[in-house]
Amino acid sequence: MLVLLAGGAGYIGSHTAVELMAAGHDVIIVDNYSNSCPEAVERIAELAGRPVQAYEADVKDKAAMLAIFQQNKVDCVIHFAGLKAVGESVRKPLEYYRNNIDTTLTLLEAMRECGVPSIVFSSSATVYGEENPYPYIETMPHGSCSNPYGWTKSMMEQILEDAAKADPGLSVVLLRYFNPIGAHASGRIGEDPQGVPNNLMPYVAQVAVGRRDHLTIFGNDYPTPDGTCRRDHIHVVDLADGHVKAVEYAASHKGAEVFNLGTGTPYSVLEIVHAFERNSEKSVKFEFGPRREGDLAEFWANADKAAAVLGWKAERTLDDMCRDTWKWQSMNPQGYRSESE
Repeated sequence: MLVLLAGGAGYIGSHTAVELMAAGHDVIIVDNYSNSCPEAVERIAELAGRPVQAYEADVKDKAAMLAIFQQNKVDCVIHFAGLKAVGESVRKPLEYYRNNIDTTLTLLEAMRECGVPSIVFSSSATVYGEENPYPYIETMPHGSCSNPYGWTKSMMEQILEDAAKADPGLSVVLLRYFNPIGAHASGRIGEDPQGVPNNLMPYVAQVAVGRRDHLTIFGNDYPTPDGTCRRDHIHVVDLADGHVKAVEYAASHKGAEVFNLGTGTPYSVLEIVHAFERNSEKSVKFEFGPRREGDLAEFWANADKAAAVLGWKAERTLDDMCRDTWKWQSMNPQGYRSESE
């Protein structure tokens, strides 16, 4: 199949591109590189052993998307494009609503006009909100989100489900991620946040490599075994494999389906730090700070549906996640920019 990856040069998109190509599919990457780097596309091609077709374009630009769809017979779209920093979304809610919802509407309109039959959406566990008990299961209702980023994911899921109801020819697969970490085992692609990392693992890795002085752990008085938050962390390559399964499922399915992609096992912040130290043989300096508003004490996935319907299950361990993160960070201390600077 020919799969278009909107926002495909980013962290999850780049790993998914590699796994799709390894499975025999062809990919097109569309990215404006606002939070990614063209070097990632070159490395995807290197790992895949064949060229990657890439367009520098904003997914909100309908004329550009129509032109790309008209030039290529796309079988499925994976929608990764969007702003994704929780804290920034609180400071810039209008930008988040405009960007994230517009990309979804533009993609769906262009797909409809060009006859593209299926879309896989990069959703999030944030849609479960604060009310649902854990482990989260797909039949639970959407909860109240604590930030605009989460609300955009919830709203985009609703838009996609409504589009599938209205168009019997459309296949929609909503993948609710938990906490992707890790990197490709080669160390050639990985998470490369611009500016100060918003997520735990890249911050830990940057402390270990000397880019940052220390990690601040937000809260050590939660009702968890060691007082720090616990999350369901999943290796990004396992997550990418889930997208391959979702694309193949979407080819023979109509309507909308939701799947959790997680391990079902939560790890605390301190467990992540200590596992990283063990696998990198580096000390990670940290201090405790106050809790962050909106952080839940713990949550994790029930991923039984993905196993039963998609034939997918996370295979990689926490040690794999930490070891692969360190290989990426140690080989690329400044991220993708280190080779060109």
